[in-house]
Amino acid sequence: MPTEPETEIGSEEGEKGTKLFTRRNFLIGGSAATGLVLAWAIWPRSYEPNISATENEEIFGAYLKISKEGQVTVVVPQSEMGQGVYTVLPQILADELGADWRTIAVEPAPINPLYANDFLALEWAETLLPAGAEKLTEEDAARWAAKNVATRNDFIVTADSSSIPAYASSFREAGAAARVLLSKAAAVKWDVEWESCTAENGFISNGERNMRFGELVADALKQDLPDPVPLLSSPANNLVGQDLPRLDMPSKLDGSANFAGDIRLPDMVYASIRQGPIGATRLKSFNREGASKIIGLVDVVEQDQWIAAVATNWWAANDALDKMSPMFETTGLLPNSDKMDAALEKALAEGPGTRFASRGETKPAFDEHDNVQARYQVDAALHAPMETRTAAADYQNGRLELWLATQAPAAAVKSAAKAIGISTDNVTLYPMLAGGSFGRNLDSKIAAQVAIIAEKIGRPVQLMWSRVEEMMHDHYRAPAFARLDAATDKAGRIQALQIKVAAPASAREQSKRVVRGMDEIAAMRASIDEADAKAVEGADVQYNIPNFSLDHHPAHIGAPTGNWRSNAHSYNAFFVESFIDELAAKAGIEPLSYRMQLMSGRPRLARCLTGVAAMAGWDGGLDGSGQGLACHSMRGGHIAVIVSANRGESGLRVRRISATVDVGRIIHPDIARQQIEGGIIYGLAMALGSSTRFNGGIAEARRLSDLALPRLAEIPAIQIEFIRSEEEPVGVEEIGVPAVAPAIANALFSATGIRLRQLPLFSEAS
Repeated sequence: MPTEPETEIGSEEGEKGTKLFTRRNFLIGGSAATGLVLAWAIWPRSYEPNISATENEEIFGAYLKISKEGQVTVVVPQSEMGQGVYTVLPQILADELGADWRTIAVEPAPINPLYANDFLALEWAETLLPAGAEKLTEEDAARWAAKNVATRNDFIVTADSSSIPAYASSFREAGAAARVLLSKAAAVKWDVEWESCTAENGFISNGERNMRFGELVADALKQDLPDPVPLLSSPANNLVGQDLPRLDMPSKLDGSANFAGDIRLPDMVYASIRQGPIGATRLKSFNREGASKIIGLVDVVEQDQWIAAVATNWWAANDALDKMSPMFETTGLLPNSDKMDAALEKALAEGPGTRFASRGETKPAFDEHDNVQARYQVDAALHAPMETRTAAADYQNGRLELWLATQAPAAAVKSAAKAIGISTDNVTLYPMLAGGSFGRNLDSKIAAQVAIIAEKIGRPVQLMWSRVEEMMHDHYRAPAFARLDAATDKAGRIQALQIKVAAPASAREQSKRVVRGMDEIAAMRASIDEADAKAVEGADVQYNIPNFSLDHHPAHIGAPTGNWRSNAHSYNAFFVESFIDELAAKAGIEPLSYRMQLMSGRPRLARCLTGVAAMAGWDGGLDGSGQGLACHSMRGGHIAVIVSANRGESGLRVRRISATVDVGRIIHPDIARQQIEGGIIYGLAMALGSSTRFNGGIAEARRLSDLALPRLAEIPAIQIEFIRSEEEPVGVEEIGVPAVAPAIANALFSATGIRLRQLPLFSEAS
């Protein structure tokens, strides 16, 4: 890890985000995102890039290297999980640099405070605030972020669709700085003003004269930068907004892309693992002799809470574990779905909860008008990425090398180092491509496990969890109960709305694991009874309702929970949009008109609603039509969804899902479309399955076939239309998920008259 040079408090050159330049070396740190100026103003440290370069390359700050042949290598600090971050962030930099896209390469960033996710640090700060401090001002939260998150020097986390908001400006500034230096180098050679030079397609030009970037790199670093560095008002390349070829696609198509499961090292062995039920579990016994006849078995590694078999191939290791029949003993209560439901019900029924949003006065409206109440619930959801937890490690001479896909690289390094008692300086992490994640790779448990096995075996080892282990030891999307109450006047208009959500403090639990390094049991226990603003995200409604309140009722369910694609928005949008549809039906007003009358001051979301209605041929959601509508706003983005369905022989069949989306300025339209489509399919899967119940501390869903996921033949036609916008771009990875399930539920009501208030929709409790 880089050291922290002493810098005078408040000095301009020490503030993160300030450009510090010398003739051969300069720092381009992440610029302060909106609302973070205060946080970083009190974090007066400077760091140097620690990226590696060949003799043929020059380092242009933390995000960029350029070779003498003109290859531009962009360093990306976010995990590539299929969301396209290895293309979109380089696209921003290349656009401002004036590069030829054919010369762009990408590599993962090393661990360095320069890459801290400033934006997410503030977003997560409230999850680390002491219980009872929820009402601190944004200024207090910013100070807390700087002190307790950012100054840990390693908050390089990929989560919550934050890559674009957190890093776009830094990548653009990095491209601009390199362009200016290259232009200055060319201007010296031509004896012209550097402002008269242009950068386009990998050349610096002035009239008829031009030079390739590679010819100028050595002289470029001898130049000084103006302050501030000028950004292009209209980049000549116009790469932003184009469907450029994805940088990770060729290797994925030809099979050369390496995932953790592809790592092969000399003398490597393979490990499989068994872990006991959720809770205070210890390994009680196992039959070592049972595996003695397994050909290829190398060794058995046992710990208090798990046992691993190591063999010359993974199948032999997994078979050996089956033959050993490990037995575990768990003390205390085991997670059980009936008890979870009871805990959520009790939390909802007892106590006032913690209020996170309040407008107007709800009580007078409830005293005066008709009251409508509805109860909803959602089960715990699994991530189920295609790639189960996988890592490789090699421990030699007190140093550990680790190959792992992770959304929190510094946390993974710490976890591995702590497990075998070495310094983090002696751990080298090679960040790998991820075969899906949806928040799963925030978990660093496997880093500790593979480190222990590698140390014990003394050979390179690859650990892969079985699908059963993956699903039984997930960090689940939290289950939740909700009660929604509305006071409606004689015309059916909402005069007051009260929302109460019972759910565990999932975001607080996640932060304790990622930032503080707690294990999952300690994080759960430390979060009991803590109110969590993020547990009610997405329920602070996008509608103009004069009197409104939103409360979180924390509940302890005994199972670990964490980030899941769209997090609490996934269930809160279901609660709100289902209830709005119920109120529209009770008022006898078609659902689109009912929503539009609540859209005062919400022009972007209103435009999504009218846009999707035109695209899908909205028929008013009349009885029997099979059309359902839902909309949602999330992290600066907006979406409206219409589901068209009909009754088939085996139940409801979704024929088409239409969506109109406003996510601001779009950097890569095709990747944005892919992410919205993927989110819609994820939302469809959430409506139909993706969940599990628990019995005896064990998840009942053990295989993908237990999740009732939609098959390819069951995926409906998907229509997506983006609203052109010059607003700041926002993340597109998750916004496609939340509105789909309520739109399907509303379509089901339209088609059948049946109102389902539980996810999955066709669960036994429904």
